[in-house]
Amino acid sequence: MNLDFSLTQQAFVDLGISEFAQMFTQHHANNLFEELETGRISDEEFYEKFREATNSQLSNQQIKTAWNALILDFPPKRMQWLEEIRNRYKIYLYSNTNSIHYEAFTDIVRRENGCDNFDQYFIKAYYSHTLGLRKPYVESFQRILTEQNLTAAETLFIDDTANNIEGAQKAGLQTIHLVAPKTVLDLSL
Repeated sequence: MNLDFSLTQQAFVDLGISEFAQMFTQHHANNLFEELETGRISDEEFYEKFREATNSQLSNQQIKTAWNALILDFPPKRMQWLEEIRNRYKIYLYSNTNSIHYEAFTDIVRRENGCDNFDQYFIKAYYSHTLGLRKPYVESFQRILTEQNLTAAETLFIDDTANNIEGAQKAGLQTIHLVAPKTVLDLSL
């Protein structure tokens, strides 16, 4: 999926939340966002705590729209790549996300690619808000490895965030740090 974290930051700045970058970036999440992305708080609790943390009167919809601004699209060629790669390898998805983003990106995948069940491309899709853990924490990788009976040294983890790559390496996984503008389509797997 194409993401642009700067769009969410700018959307919040436009709403008067100038300190958003100290709260959340691709590389950092403060406690509020950690709670959201590990499912420890509901969407409603997130909206309320966000208003408290930013001393704002933003509506739930304003927060949701700005928070989802980072989600762009899921190009059909990458959907085709998933279809092809799953026929050669056992693939899993592990995503730091939350129920707000999950709803938005599954809607985009459905609208743009006609896919009603994105998770069908994977043996199992792990989302941090349902797993209760998030990347880059080693225990999150270990839980998935244990649950799926995978050997860390024989498992390849691909991610675009250096912290997540470091966490996976500490858990013993093989890694590929996918640095933009490269995408999975540039990998020779």
